[in-house]
Amino acid sequence: MATQGKTDAMQYQRVVVTQHGEPDVLQVVREDLPELRAGEVRVKVLAAGVSAYDLMFRRSGTLPGTPRVPFTLGEDIVGVIDALGEGISSSKASTIELGQMVAAPTFCLGVGGGYAEYVCLPASELVPLPPGVDPAEAVCLVVNYLTAYMVMHRVANVHSGERILVHGAAGGVGSALLELGRLARLDMYGTASTYNHELVSALGATPIDYRTEDFCARIHALTGDGVDVVFDPIGGARQLWRSYRSLRRDGRLVWFGVAAAKKHGLGVIPLTLLMRTLLALIPDGRQAPLTPDLGKEDAWYRSTLAELLDLLAAGKIEPVVAARIPLAEAARAHELLERGGYAGKVVLVTNAYAERLNAGWPGG
Repeated sequence: MATQGKTDAMQYQRVVVTQHGEPDVLQVVREDLPELRAGEVRVKVLAAGVSAYDLMFRRSGTLPGTPRVPFTLGEDIVGVIDALGEGISSSKASTIELGQMVAAPTFCLGVGGGYAEYVCLPASELVPLPPGVDPAEAVCLVVNYLTAYMVMHRVANVHSGERILVHGAAGGVGSALLELGRLARLDMYGTASTYNHELVSALGATPIDYRTEDFCARIHALTGDGVDVVFDPIGGARQLWRSYRSLRRDGRLVWFGVAAAKKHGLGVIPLTLLMRTLLALIPDGRQAPLTPDLGKEDAWYRSTLAELLDLLAAGKIEPVVAARIPLAEAARAHELLERGGYAGKVVLVTNAYAERLNAGWPGG
């Protein structure tokens, strides 16, 4: 198939899960550049996000949706358009141009695909980046900030002056919630380890040490009657019950993750679902709304990501990047996530990213 852009028999690197297990099952392979299909664009990846879901898919083959090995993880990327497939041209789609920097999710590929030097995606999935932004910061928006925006403004429908409690407040989504909450003028509290309390405070929230304090009792001591919204990406039956008890009357418990699975295994998922269902049935004025699937919100996704990228370019949000780790060292990135003790989002960067930085190029 003829493409516009690079067409030689170059090879590229991608990281594959060779079998389910510990981080060392992540191995680098070298292959010919992926071939474009009609309507697709090939992106030369600069930065790819690493998530807790990546860890779960790497560990277990029983998680629904897990493909057969070998497969590549990574649900969010930022890169440069390298080639255009049939049906795509600058004249036909003015927002798509060779050499343009773009952000995109990889939901359409399954569990990921972003841990690679090149990725082919439908042109409709791409969102152009404003000039001057750091790809490692921009990739934080693709899933983390969009998740935070969705649960805050579409699910919880927060209003200025409301009180919120954010669990995992120093993490990738947690820190995004605090930044967006500050813009929304919310009164914020956040659970985090002691070594991340300074960051939580800097983001505008009152920190609570979840290791040494009963966060439910602490919230009632600080507020009197509880908070309006609890954002819980942790999961687990006991955790959700305590989060629910932290709410004031007419409050909303927004559950959207199972970070507890990292410690307690995948069995925590059905128990969490059952508890959320039971909490939603309690007739006391409090609510436990469902969170939509981010990957099925295409039009909203693209428009909201564009808005968030503009906020990044304007300096109104500053994503916390925990580490920029070379793509070939993806196993080290997973070890960092499993070990903990970091704040923000872990990002894999390619040689192309490093080359641009060495050339004095800060962003777009």
